[in-house]
Amino acid sequence: MSNKFRVLWVDDEIDLLTPYFQFLNGKGYELSSVSNGNDAIELIRNQVFDLVLLDENMPGMSGLQVVDEIKKIKPQLPIIMVTKSEEENIMDSAIGSNIADYLIKPVNPNQLLLAIKKVFDKVKLVSEKSLQLYQSEFNKLSQQITFAENIDDWKNIYKNIIYFENQLEQTDNDSMLGVLQAQRIESNHSFCKYIKNNYVQWFSDTKSSLPLNSANLLSKKYFPLLKSEPKMALILIDNLRFDHWEAISKFFYNDFNIESDLYLSILPTTTSYARNALFAGLMPSEIEKIFPEIWKNDDDEGLKNLYEEELMKKQCLRLGVSDSFFFKKIIANNDGRNFSENIHNTIQKYNHGVVIYNFIDILSHSQTESRTMRELANSDESYRSLVVSWFEHSPLFEIMKKLAEEKYTLFVTTDHGSIRVEKPIKVIGERNLNTNLRYKQGRNMNYNPKEVFEIKDPAKVYLPKSMVTSSYIFATQNDFFAYPNNYSQYVGMYRNTFQHGGVSMDEMLVPYAILKTKQ
Repeated sequence: MSNKFRVLWVDDEIDLLTPYFQFLNGKGYELSSVSNGNDAIELIRNQVFDLVLLDENMPGMSGLQVVDEIKKIKPQLPIIMVTKSEEENIMDSAIGSNIADYLIKPVNPNQLLLAIKKVFDKVKLVSEKSLQLYQSEFNKLSQQITFAENIDDWKNIYKNIIYFENQLEQTDNDSMLGVLQAQRIESNHSFCKYIKNNYVQWFSDTKSSLPLNSANLLSKKYFPLLKSEPKMALILIDNLRFDHWEAISKFFYNDFNIESDLYLSILPTTTSYARNALFAGLMPSEIEKIFPEIWKNDDDEGLKNLYEEELMKKQCLRLGVSDSFFFKKIIANNDGRNFSENIHNTIQKYNHGVVIYNFIDILSHSQTESRTMRELANSDESYRSLVVSWFEHSPLFEIMKKLAEEKYTLFVTTDHGSIRVEKPIKVIGERNLNTNLRYKQGRNMNYNPKEVFEIKDPAKVYLPKSMVTSSYIFATQNDFFAYPNNYSQYVGMYRNTFQHGGVSMDEMLVPYAILKTKQ
């Protein structure tokens, strides 16, 4: 890969700029060019540039419109406007769009060079500042990992790691990013030990020691808002990790005040357990006991998450919320588009509603099943990039904007996260053992107890059991279960895929956010 700074010049009179290209190439810059905004946006989506030089007056999209689109895709990408226009309102709009500089044609080559150097000096300074900040915080973060005592400590550790990961990915310092990744692995290892030591204890007695979790999230955070907010919509995006939320939340900064935090997804970190617990406001064994017609165990046939609306209604009644609400579960983009187009007709009778959007879980499963998708999402960074790209162009984003236009406060959350698995661990069980790669429920299972988190008495953590002697085991860190039969083929199929159901920060520490429109 070239060490030159890459510059994209967008101008409909690009042929007249050859002398500038020769001058900048001679100064060590690598230039590419396009003649319109649409081509520029497409190129920026698919290639890496360090700077954009942008004309304002072009056929089709104006320069300011292109700026808006670029900021949605790559908000940190510097832009210098180079244009003939001296109109004050255009200058004001450009500066308000957070561009790096504004130059009036004709531009002296040295003037242009100076503007570019200022941008790159700033980029270099920001990168150096990020590196210096992480280096200064490294020992502090290590101390936090060593001495973490409660779930709030672990939330702060995870937030810091994701913050530094985002910052360091924008630098060219792979060695420092490697140090952070090692610290991430260390923290995940310690977090899994913490869960092993505390998870069962949390559920003892009256469950009063329980942290904010799947079963009490809505009663503690969502329903109290219904009393103070005229309109509320619960948006559940399946399998949304915290780093995903941090990446897509940038699309809301201009229009919303955002409060966000993490809660604990219960085990197993899967839809059938964690999501049903969230909508019921109950733990899985409580759902099974109170609503046996709804609950399905792992070995039961049929889909296990068909009753979110009914469970939500029952939780509302239990908490004294009598207002009816709209409910929409979306599992395909066409469903999303249809709902978005007709949303005003749907919501006009309600002040409260729920939207479930299934996509990221489908993406992770397709990454398991498709070699092409596995290559596209072969790291946490590339997986996150796919999620951001999808969200920006999704019907869900349109739905959320339209709800905001109708003065809805949005409560955005998820059911669980996922982790990229790498290390296989062997397990042997009976023929009806469930197929999930991160947890197993059954009897007579053969495994190494040191490699798993085992719950021999599921009742202690409010988990149902399909047989009297059933127990649960959970993979920790980035492990996954593999059967001895066809072991090599199985490992080759699932290693480096994103899975959920087990114990890790990425699966269990998941986001919720409250978005209120700015007045």
